[in-house]
Amino acid sequence: MRLDGKPEGLRQSMSWFHTWSGLLLGWLLYAVFFTGTLSYFVDEVNDWMRPELHVSVPQADTAEKALAGMQKLAPDASTWTISLPSVRQTAVAVSWRPQGAPQGREGLQRAYLDAATGEVIPVRETRGGSFLYRFHFELYAMPRIWGRWIVGIATFVMLVAILSGVITHKKIFTDFFTFRPRKGQRSWLDAHNATAVLALPFHIVITFSGLLLMMTMLMPWGVHAVYDGDTQRFNAERRGVVQNAAPQGGAREAGREGREGREGRAGRAGQADAGPVALALMAPMLQAAQAQWQGRSVAAITVQNPHTARAKVELREEGSSSLSNRGSGQRLVFDGVTGQLQEAPAPRVPSAINTFIGSVSGLHLGRFADPAVRWLLFLSGVVGTLMAATGMVLWVVKRLPERRKRGFTPRGHRLVEVLNVASIAGLSVAVAGYFVANRWVPVGIAERAEAEIHWFFGIWLACLVHAALRPHAKAWLEQLALAAVAFAALPLLNAATGGAGLWHTLARGQWSVAGFDLMMWALALLHAAVVYQLWRRQRAAKPAKPAAVASGGSALPKTALQAPEQQP
Repeated sequence: MRLDGKPEGLRQSMSWFHTWSGLLLGWLLYAVFFTGTLSYFVDEVNDWMRPELHVSVPQADTAEKALAGMQKLAPDASTWTISLPSVRQTAVAVSWRPQGAPQGREGLQRAYLDAATGEVIPVRETRGGSFLYRFHFELYAMPRIWGRWIVGIATFVMLVAILSGVITHKKIFTDFFTFRPRKGQRSWLDAHNATAVLALPFHIVITFSGLLLMMTMLMPWGVHAVYDGDTQRFNAERRGVVQNAAPQGGAREAGREGREGREGRAGRAGQADAGPVALALMAPMLQAAQAQWQGRSVAAITVQNPHTARAKVELREEGSSSLSNRGSGQRLVFDGVTGQLQEAPAPRVPSAINTFIGSVSGLHLGRFADPAVRWLLFLSGVVGTLMAATGMVLWVVKRLPERRKRGFTPRGHRLVEVLNVASIAGLSVAVAGYFVANRWVPVGIAERAEAEIHWFFGIWLACLVHAALRPHAKAWLEQLALAAVAFAALPLLNAATGGAGLWHTLARGQWSVAGFDLMMWALALLHAAVVYQLWRRQRAAKPAKPAAVASGGSALPKTALQAPEQQP
């Protein structure tokens, strides 16, 4: 039933719900979708925003150089962890736990090493892409639990809006193949339908999986009822695994070698240490790991008790492409002094519930994706942001006939216009400004990472003010043009401010940095295409004097009355 008491069918009621739920939370959902799309390249963003790392070029002996660097950097540490370069990381990321340091993240110290020399690379303080990733699901400047609840509720509404949109459009697949340009409201509806259907499976999966990642927060009653509120015990049991059946020949052999190695290590531990004990050469261990993993490379090295007779080296496989294990790999454990294989733990088999959760959340996070699939996910995310944007603009365009009858723009309509410009075009300008601030904010100032974030919100606020002061169509054109120029200039700014230019990163195979520059040019082309279309339409519109201001609203330009198709 409608508010006025008139009966309506299912499709009509779903249309009403789809329209208003999409509008009231559309601005937030657009920001969540946009920053989430950029988060598919969070590692690449992190590398780009630390230009000091661009000098690091991986070599064949990078692992050996990294170990030598750790021996100089943290000789007395109890544990070394070395993350080797990959297609998404150009330098060696290391962490270590000094003797007596507390357990957990608080006790770790971190640094970056040059992949070619093993020397420490001092880097600027920045939140990098992690800020955009965190903003995507917990916002900013509020308690994390509040931000996650807000985003969780908005995500639930988005899922309902997607499903109600499918019910509303009875010719949804027919409309997908129909686009009528320069037809005003009809063109915007066609664009909204096309972007919605083009990536409809992606939209449903990404929204549902996002809710699944927050399920214990949004629906905690099951955990409280079964586990008496003990979430740690719940998580420990949920992560429980079933070991494989009896070990095969290779695993039995590895186990025998492990027992022999442990016995030898115990004998050495009983001897008095004459001094630091040298670690075994890394190259034979790497070769053994690659042979065991059929050519897959080593992603990380962990050394426990370095420079002692109890030293142990653990090699972890580069994350697999399997969805069920969320990218985790196998591992091998070697005696750190002799280099002999000690353990080859059999691959774990996740439980049924973990397989389901890992598969769905792995799709959301994109951890399984190789570069080609990651670009496909990025493009699907771009289509999703366009779906949200066209839906919010369509709300304004559909109400132009009502404004023609009234002769003025109601304040509520004007508010939606301003918020649309600021939340869509303004967010693009703010994100580009965040990347520019990474190079303009002085390196040595205190709380530098927070200063970059303040630039982001300051620019976004300036875009809101600009949208309120400028005519609607001109505000769209000016902000989108500024975003296009800023995104296009970022690869050049990178080369001019100490980073590696695209011509160098492509030649060296530094795809983490090159991928960011290419992503910026892709966004620049997208924004430039929209600017060109808006410019053509505004140029074709005949100039006219604004209509008289009526009581209770702002003036509506006559061009909007005569040619609603000119509105963005």
